[in-house]
Amino acid sequence: MHERTLTGAAVPAVLLMVVAGLIALFWWWLGRPVAMPAQASTEKLQCVSYAPFRGLQSPLRADTHISAAQIEEDLAGLTSLTDCIRTYSIEHGLDQVPEIARRVGLKVIQGLWLSSHPEKNRHQVETIVKLAKQYPDVIDAIIVGNEVLLRGELSADNVAAFLREVKSRAGLPVTYADVWEFWLRHRDLAALVDFVTIHILPYWEDFPIPAKDAAAHVESIRERMAAAFPGKAILIGETGWPSAGRMREGALPSLANQALVLQEVLAIAKRNGYRVNVIEAFDQPWKRRLEGTVGGYWGLFDDATRRPKFQWGAPVSNHPRWLQQAAGGVVLAVLVFAVALGGRRLELSRGQWAAIAGMALAAGSTAGWAVELMFYESLGIGGWLRSAVLVGLAVLTPPAMAAVLARGGMLPTFADVLAGPRNGTITGMERLAGLLIAATAVVAIQVALGLVFDPRYKDFPFAPLTAAAVPIALAMLALRARPAASGLAEQIAAATLALSAIYIAFNEGFANWQSLWLCFLLMLLSLSLLRFRRPRAAQS
Repeated sequence: MHERTLTGAAVPAVLLMVVAGLIALFWWWLGRPVAMPAQASTEKLQCVSYAPFRGLQSPLRADTHISAAQIEEDLAGLTSLTDCIRTYSIEHGLDQVPEIARRVGLKVIQGLWLSSHPEKNRHQVETIVKLAKQYPDVIDAIIVGNEVLLRGELSADNVAAFLREVKSRAGLPVTYADVWEFWLRHRDLAALVDFVTIHILPYWEDFPIPAKDAAAHVESIRERMAAAFPGKAILIGETGWPSAGRMREGALPSLANQALVLQEVLAIAKRNGYRVNVIEAFDQPWKRRLEGTVGGYWGLFDDATRRPKFQWGAPVSNHPRWLQQAAGGVVLAVLVFAVALGGRRLELSRGQWAAIAGMALAAGSTAGWAVELMFYESLGIGGWLRSAVLVGLAVLTPPAMAAVLARGGMLPTFADVLAGPRNGTITGMERLAGLLIAATAVVAIQVALGLVFDPRYKDFPFAPLTAAAVPIALAMLALRARPAASGLAEQIAAATLALSAIYIAFNEGFANWQSLWLCFLLMLLSLSLLRFRRPRAAQS
């Protein structure tokens, strides 16, 4: 009997050591540095897109004005990276750029923003003609309009008229910039420009290009455009890769992929003599309101620190703080085991200890990831609140499920939870577990419906939902009680999650592992909601 007791006590200790090792191994694998191409160049970039907005500053607010000091600080920092910047407008203080660029020794490809507002267009034209005459030694060329045809705000005839006017009045080379497909649709504009400026963004293609194929795609499109416009100089006016955000099919935003794509594209450009402008110098948080999380993370420099995200030619980690995340994950796993050991009211089987180990492993492996994503994906009060709820579920659900399992308790239905203290058969811990399950279901449904009806810019919160949904499923399976019939609310929620998961998987494509991971979790939660348990005392 004594030997059996020792063996039983050793099970959780052994499982905890295994779980801690697996968590550490998982985070080492996530954080390991990814080698970059051996031919990576350390030369200066030909040109880089520049926008000065930091933090909460945004061109979407009419009263935003960037000081000359802030712009000069940015441009002085860019001189070690490039000799040229591309701008997009003269509003919000950007009319100061040519003067400051002259002081720090940069050339400027000056942007003239065209829109559907005639009075603003006129202001842009008049200001830039004046700047062109004042700084002809700084401004190399003028880009008359940026993707205005793509946005459908002006016609090709409108763009042509502006090109003619600016070219005749400014006395500098002019061009128009748009995604490459729109140049093929409006070839007549080529006769009005001194060079063709094309945007090639593999991530945003209608059929997204994975990072490993991005450089070859840029080269292919560049050659196609050269054949379409023989004898015309071509500038790749935008190319790059995001460092954070949601996947589009097989196109994964990450630090390592950003470094890989840029270095491979620039190597091809150097080999073939292409003119290339990289998008962009600094992360632009305001773009997230238009393009989701991914829109804010195309910069070579971090917005908050103004430091480079990676070193050219050096290995790049997608999770530079993986050691801290691994340590936090082990602590959470220990908490899950400690709650289970401290609250035991009966001897648990090895299968039940395995379920608790699974809860600890799921939480320890992904809760730290959820915290990391919270800082990238949260936008505005609503966004931060949603992220806080997700992280809260990721941290609280695993120990709560372990506690209920260790006590031989039950997981109450939504109706039981809503009944509150009136339901005297439910303990406080069981009620907490029920609330966490209900909250996880509500958040999961909100995520799922967003990805069904408006998916383009929505993220996949796979990390926090893993830490919540997996422990719920394991608790449902391991509790020593027979299943009880689920209520109508659980059945509706389960059907919504299951149908959404099927649609999302097919809509996002099977190359998108973020989507598939999330869809698996939605299905797992759906099945869990149909498997509520009754307490042992209620069985006949």
